[in-house]
Amino acid sequence: MTGTVAYLAQTVEIINAIDVSSINKVIAILKNLQIQNNGRLFILGVGGSASNASHAVNDFRKIANIETYAPTDNVAELTARTNDNGWESVFVDWLKVSKLGNNDVIMILSVGGGSLENNISVNLVKAIDHAKIMKSKIVGIVGRDGGHTAKHADAYIRIPSLFKENITPHTEGFQSMILHLIVSQLKL
Repeated sequence: MTGTVAYLAQTVEIINAIDVSSINKVIAILKNLQIQNNGRLFILGVGGSASNASHAVNDFRKIANIETYAPTDNVAELTARTNDNGWESVFVDWLKVSKLGNNDVIMILSVGGGSLENNISVNLVKAIDHAKIMKSKIVGIVGRDGGHTAKHADAYIRIPSLFKENITPHTEGFQSMILHLIVSQLKL
C-alpha cells in the first residue's frame, strides 16, 4: 500500500471510530450559544490548531452568526503578551481582558488537549482553568487522550489516535472537517 493510499485508509478508519454523540454534544452547546445570542465563542489553539481556529472564527461569525474570536489572530497582542508575561499566560490574560463570562464558550483545538503535569500547552490548561472559574462552557476537538481538555470540558470530540505516526496530521485535519460539520449544522 502506498503512502497516499495508506493515509486515506487511516482516515476512513478514524471516521468510522469517531463518537458521533460527542459531536452532537458540542453542537448542542454551540446551538444554545447561538440561540441565546448574548454570549461569545473563543477558539484557542496553537500551531496548526491556531490556523484552524482562525478559519473557524470566520465560519462561526459569517455562517452561524455567533460572535467568535481567536486570540492568535492578533499577532501583535499575542507576541507582546508572550514577550512581557510569558507564553503560558497568553490565553488566560487575553480572556481576562475580554471579560470571559458565564454566557461564553471556549473551544480548545489541540492534539494533546494540554497537560500541566507534562508541561504541554500550559497556555490552554490555564485558559481552561480560568473558564471553569468564570463558569463558561468548555468544548474541544482533541487527539490522543484529550489531556486537560477531556478532564474539564463540558463536551469534547476526541479524534481517535489509531495511527501513532500520524496523530498530529490526522487530529488537525479532522479538526477542520468537524468544524465545517458543526458550522453546517448551525447555519442560519
